[in-house]
Amino acid sequence: MGLSVLGVALGVAVVVGIDLANTSADRAFQLSAQRLTGKATHQVVGAGEGLPASAYRRLRTEAGYRASAPVVAEYVQVLGAGRPFQLLGVDPFAEGPFRPYVGGGGAGDSAGVDLGAFMGGEHTALLAAPTARAMGEAPGDTLTVTVDGAPRTLRVAGLIEPRDERARRATRNLLVTDISTAQEVLGMGGPQGGQLTRIDLILPDGEQEEKRAKQRLQQALPPGAQVRRSDARTETVEQMTRAFSLNLSALSLLALVVGLFLIYNTMTFSVVQRRPLLGRLRALGVTRREVFTLVLGEAVLVGAVGTACGLALGMGLAQGLVRLVTRAINDLYFVVNVQEVAVSPWVLAKGAALGMGATLAAAFPPAREAARAKVSVVLQRSRAESAAQKWVPRLAWAGGGVAVLAGALLLAPSQSIWVGYAALFCALLAAALLAPALVVAIARALRPVMEKLFGVLGKMAARGLRQSLSRTGVAIAALMVAVAATVGVGVMTKSFRQTVESWLQYSLQSDVYVQPPSLVFRRSTATLAPGTADTLAGVKGVAGAHTVRRVEVASSAGPTQLVAIAPGPETRDTYRLKSGNAGAVWPRFRGGKKVVIVSEPYSYRTGVGVGDTLRLQTDRGRAGFHVGAVFFDYASDRGVVTMSRATYDRFYDDRRTSGVALHAVEGLSADSLAKRVRTAAPPGQKLVVQSSRGLREASLKIFDRTFAITNVLRLLAVVVAFIGVLSALMALQLERRRELAVMRAGGMTPGQVGGYVTLQTGLMGLTAGLLALPLGMALAYVLIFVINKRSFGWTLQLEASPGILLQAVFLALVAALLAGAYPAWKMARENPAEAMREG
Repeated sequence: MGLSVLGVALGVAVVVGIDLANTSADRAFQLSAQRLTGKATHQVVGAGEGLPASAYRRLRTEAGYRASAPVVAEYVQVLGAGRPFQLLGVDPFAEGPFRPYVGGGGAGDSAGVDLGAFMGGEHTALLAAPTARAMGEAPGDTLTVTVDGAPRTLRVAGLIEPRDERARRATRNLLVTDISTAQEVLGMGGPQGGQLTRIDLILPDGEQEEKRAKQRLQQALPPGAQVRRSDARTETVEQMTRAFSLNLSALSLLALVVGLFLIYNTMTFSVVQRRPLLGRLRALGVTRREVFTLVLGEAVLVGAVGTACGLALGMGLAQGLVRLVTRAINDLYFVVNVQEVAVSPWVLAKGAALGMGATLAAAFPPAREAARAKVSVVLQRSRAESAAQKWVPRLAWAGGGVAVLAGALLLAPSQSIWVGYAALFCALLAAALLAPALVVAIARALRPVMEKLFGVLGKMAARGLRQSLSRTGVAIAALMVAVAATVGVGVMTKSFRQTVESWLQYSLQSDVYVQPPSLVFRRSTATLAPGTADTLAGVKGVAGAHTVRRVEVASSAGPTQLVAIAPGPETRDTYRLKSGNAGAVWPRFRGGKKVVIVSEPYSYRTGVGVGDTLRLQTDRGRAGFHVGAVFFDYASDRGVVTMSRATYDRFYDDRRTSGVALHAVEGLSADSLAKRVRTAAPPGQKLVVQSSRGLREASLKIFDRTFAITNVLRLLAVVVAFIGVLSALMALQLERRRELAVMRAGGMTPGQVGGYVTLQTGLMGLTAGLLALPLGMALAYVLIFVINKRSFGWTLQLEASPGILLQAVFLALVAALLAGAYPAWKMARENPAEAMREG
């Protein structure tokens, strides 16, 4: 019974752990968004990165709109804190209606803040009191923060005292400064007040009143600015991680699916253990309904205990998984800082429902078998096994029908990820239903081979596999599904990695790449200090250089990552086109025409293709750009739009640079040039200088880190299957005590008994491994060409490595042999006389 509880607990724990990790990351971002937006209903944002401060003055003077507040916000790294903080620059006199950090909103969060010291001092900041205590900081102390690799110093002018637990979490990683300090720290200062991140607004309630207010505001704003809802950014971020979270949740269900087999096996094991007792009870007049209730009641108890343990284990598992999920989100999407697991009652309720529902569903067949059987059949194991044999053809036909359903779902004209996963789980179910018939066929085929290799023991092992099909079939199916999942996910991961590695080979044509350090690996918004790109281009040994600028802009297709490049002679070779005429698009692209190229994920997600017009929000207002080509790109699953720097400079006032790529003169190695660049880099800003090889290795390291969660889920599924095989073998030991005792009495030695059980166990593992190969490849196909495509829009090349397939068979064999070690030892040491007496 302990095995069953453990199986339920593991299945529930994986689902709950993944859900809590996803929920915690989402909660952390929501808190981050709330501490920034406060009570703002709308925001004014610029066309690209930033908004001229003059726009705020025009709102206050020309439009006369007082319910507005300027904001400068960005993530910074605090020296010694070990995590990023959000720097929030505000105007204390405009903050009252929006945020309570500097005396507004009832002052609940700002008790003890001396506004005179905060505003009158130079480079002052406010810090949450609990955070300050944890860091050992006090008013008057200094903090060193780094922005785009450049160090800056702030002085703690006061402490924010959170009024409740929610406020404590919201302010944990927050630094509040005035506008001018934030602009200076973030490099957003300049003439006419510099740049703002946005302007927060509180618009009146009511659709018509809101519409009139937006029209009045828009008339006072510069051409590139626009008014949007304050939650628009949050919705965009949720869309970015939706597919990521969904795929993790779906994979976590795999352990529960494997757990279903385990629960079925263990409840059947329970019926086997009590077969004599159930027979006597039926003989004494206990009704079928009462037997059914007895077995199902036991399942409820197992499910309740297992689910409770699983919920507790899931909360513990979430502590580790949340770090993996957070790291993946920080690498791929945006900065999120999760300090604790947010325990959601909804997640726990869902986990409990899944655990109990799965237990009852899996326990129903053995409960019905125990209740419907006649008294004589309950007392005869052979009759029960013959009934199971009769079900084999029916299960095979059902499996064929489910396989057809899986195919129909795959062919259905749908882009839904859930439909893809429904097809995948139908394929798993079909394979499980077909498994008994395939086990019978394999056992028959291997019987002469086993007899030739291992003699009579081998023949008995092959025959026993078929004769105990009601037990071995389910265990083999569980192990097959777990190993097939390992094959499918392994082949998908390998294919993905090979595709990315090939893409990196042809896309990284420069010798050295330079950019400021960024908190998000794949979405760097950091910029080089003015003049740095020109300085680096003049380093001895540099044959050529081209720059890149990355910004986020609004477009007719939604928020868009825009990349502006100064193309060099080799640029054409770094972009492999999926569609579009290279000979026609590149001359226009280099010539600064209104033409852009879009990445494959962007085209898939938005429906924008070659020949379409994409309207981008620019500093000159909305402008239409011709889409000249779609290119393969694996750097962003959200997709990017690329234009030439000449075109960018025509439509945007931003002259900053995100990075620069350098080419070495002939005869100079990339590593040597990288050393020269590091030496020649201007002081005051830390730069990340990487050779093409170093950048390629760093990219693949991030890739491997992202799939660390997937590997954990694969391992847990195999562990659950291992327990399933162990429970099946324990059931066989109980059922065959008398049979093995007769063999022992007939002269079979303990070593031969152990060898017989080990051979049968190994045969179970080998069968599961062989059946897992075609199923695993089918799963890999669905994951690569259906799930991945619908989730992210990438085209991947299927790479079926023989090593992965051999490892899968080896894994199944070893798992089965390890699971069979204890039952083999137990059977070999059984006392024959006692076994025959009790059997």
